[in-house]
Amino acid sequence: MVVVRELNVFPLKSMGGNSLTTAEVTATGLLHDREFMLIRPDRRHISQREVPELALLRPDYDGVKLTVHAAHAALPLVHVPVDGPAMEVTVHGRPCRGIDQGDAAAAWFSDALGCPCRLVRFTGERRTLRNDGSLRFADGYPLSVLSRESLDDLNRRAGSRLPMHRFRPNIVLEGLGAYGEDTVSTLRIGTVEIDLARPCARCVIINIDQDSARKSPEPLRALASYRTQDFDGGREIMFGRLGVPRAPGVIAVGDTVQTSTIDAG
Repeated sequence: MVVVRELNVFPLKSMGGNSLTTAEVTATGLLHDREFMLIRPDRRHISQREVPELALLRPDYDGVKLTVHAAHAALPLVHVPVDGPAMEVTVHGRPCRGIDQGDAAAAWFSDALGCPCRLVRFTGERRTLRNDGSLRFADGYPLSVLSRESLDDLNRRAGSRLPMHRFRPNIVLEGLGAYGEDTVSTLRIGTVEIDLARPCARCVIINIDQDSARKSPEPLRALASYRTQDFDGGREIMFGRLGVPRAPGVIAVGDTVQTSTIDAG
C-alpha cells in the first residue's frame, strides 16, 4: 500500500518549509507554495546556490500575513501582503511577474542576508517548462514528489543519515519501494489527481545543510555515481519526480495513494 507520509509547503522560494498534516492542492501546486520570492536589484531571483543562508530563514504564510523568523534577527518579519503594479522578474532566466512588497520587507531581508534584495509576490500566469501546467515561482513544475524508500537507499549507499527536508519535496510517499516513483505516471489521492511529468534533476542545493547552511560535496556526489541519466540532450542527476495537478482537492498525511505505471511501450 502506498501512503502519503509528509506534506511540505515552501511559501518563500529557496527558504525553509512548513510541514503540514493536510494541504490543498491547486492548479499551481500546494496552496501558497512558492508564492513569494526574493530578487536582486536586477530582478533575478535569489536562491541558496548564491546565498545558502536562505536555508536558515523560516517563513510561514497563512493567507493573511507572512511571518519570517531568522535566528540572528531581533524580531521576525511580520508582513501583510500589499497589492500594486506588476513588474517583470526572472526565475532561471525565464520571465514571470511579481508585485513588490515594499521597502520595510526589503530592508528586513537585506539586513538578514547581508545583500540588497526585495520581496515580491507572484501574480499573473506562468507555464511549466513543457507548457503542460501552471505554477508560481517554483523552478519548472508545481509539485515535487519523493519516496521515503528512495532516501533510505541513498543514505545506505552513502553511509549518511540525511533528513528528508534536505531535498525539499512537497509530497513524500511510502510504499513504492526505492525509486518506485520513477515508473509512476499518475497519483490519485482521494479526488486529487497528479501527473508525474518528468524526473527531478538535482543541483548543488541538496549539498547545503538546511539547518546550518553549511556546504559539502554530498549527497550530489553519491547520487551522481548511480542516478545520472541522459535527459533532454544532456546528463542530469535525477532523484524524485516533478508533478502537475490535474484535479484539485485536499490531501492529508496518511492518505492512501493509487498509482498508474508508465507504459513501457
